[in-house]
Amino acid sequence: MDIRNNTFSPHIHWTGSTLILLDQSRLPGEITYINCCESGQVVEAIKRMQVRGAPALGAVAAFAILLAARTAIDRTPQIEIQELCHLLRDTAHQLKTSRPTAVNLFWAVDRMLRLVDQADLFQTANVLFENLHDETWDIYQEDLAMNKRLSDFGQQLILPNSRILTHCNAGALATTGWGTALGVVKAAHQASKNISVWATETRPLLQGARLTVWELLKHNIPTTLITDNMAGFLMKLGKIDLVLVGADRIARNGDVANKIGTYTLAVLAKAHQIPFYVAAPESTIDFSIADGSFIPIEERNPDEVRTCMGTLVTCPDVDAYNPAFDITPAELITALITDRGIVSPPLAESLRQTFGT
Repeated sequence: MDIRNNTFSPHIHWTGSTLILLDQSRLPGEITYINCCESGQVVEAIKRMQVRGAPALGAVAAFAILLAARTAIDRTPQIEIQELCHLLRDTAHQLKTSRPTAVNLFWAVDRMLRLVDQADLFQTANVLFENLHDETWDIYQEDLAMNKRLSDFGQQLILPNSRILTHCNAGALATTGWGTALGVVKAAHQASKNISVWATETRPLLQGARLTVWELLKHNIPTTLITDNMAGFLMKLGKIDLVLVGADRIARNGDVANKIGTYTLAVLAKAHQIPFYVAAPESTIDFSIADGSFIPIEERNPDEVRTCMGTLVTCPDVDAYNPAFDITPAELITALITDRGIVSPPLAESLRQTFGT
């Protein structure tokens, strides 16, 4: 089992042969766990958004490859290392086609594949497994450390008594256990800044209403839930001091892919002269793409729009459109909050200087 003393978050737990995931699709009403005994079950959990959030998807994808290796070795103790590598590459392909927008998933899978590509150095399947095991732990721990660092940087931007608008869920559930945007909120709360949060419900799957509110109330942070279309009115009334969101992918020019509706909030914030901050670790930045036009946007089942928590809310035969993400251009972003520090405009140049890429 090991994985460095098995100290895991409540929503991601490795037993040595099984990956146990908190089913986020049932929160907050029901605390249910998914026991993944095979990597295919992890892929399905990702597709169904039972586990979600870009940093969390990276860690869980690494665990899926580790699980595939563990399962194959348990079934065939004398498995040839090349056969194992073939199975792991197939698992990696399934993971990469599960959700196309969040780059952290690709970042973690590619790190695991680098070990698979070096299989000749390991000689046996068990030695390869041990190296995959250690890499998984590194990915898990690095995400936790990056998110805590960016939260320390980010909370310095939060003035006392700030009223913060956030969208979707970028908390502990979306990472390995701390959070990006909500990590900044928690750090500001711990610094006794007397902050409060406006949380959008985040249609169509209500991650804000179900997950963000649940997390914030657990930390005793004053929180008010609003529908997605109330934000502009609240800004006009002067009730919002800043907008703080996470990200699923950031292009090298600073364009940001995040939950659908983020772009709308950025436009509204610009119109009302309200700071718009994006919090994300280095693993979310994709330096291989020039701008947001190259980011693939996942389109999900239209029934998610026709229904609300499984209940039909419109005519069943109406056409529905369901992009899961949108792109916020760099010029609408006040700053990126990263684990290397605050990245200010011009974002393309600042990203290059900050990360040396």
